[in-house]
Amino acid sequence: MTTNLALELLALLFLKHFIVDFPLQNSYQYLNKGTYGHPGGLLHSSLHGLSTMLVVWFFAPLASILMGVIDAVVHYHVDWAKVKLNKHFGWGPTTHEKFWWLLGLDQFLHALTYLAIVACI
Repeated sequence: MTTNLALELLALLFLKHFIVDFPLQNSYQYLNKGTYGHPGGLLHSSLHGLSTMLVVWFFAPLASILMGVIDAVVHYHVDWAKVKLNKHFGWGPTTHEKFWWLLGLDQFLHALTYLAIVACI
């Protein structure tokens, strides 16, 4: 894959991440991501996986399913751990600055996932 194609893929993965993580995520999803196995969290991560499959399909059709599954599994566990840690320590957006540090770590780990996907393609 050329550098330009890799950058295009990465940009599209970041765009899909923004869309699925923010505009498409509703309260059913974000209020239930801390309960392991809850359909709300599974729905959220599945939307990530399916949209990753779609994006990657345009660049590497044979790898798209595997990359989507990897993204869904990683995304699910990163989000679950973030919510569990915030609940455990009682961190909230208006109660503790470490809530924001953890949100930043969450987003950083998602970005690393996309870098790994591009590296694998």
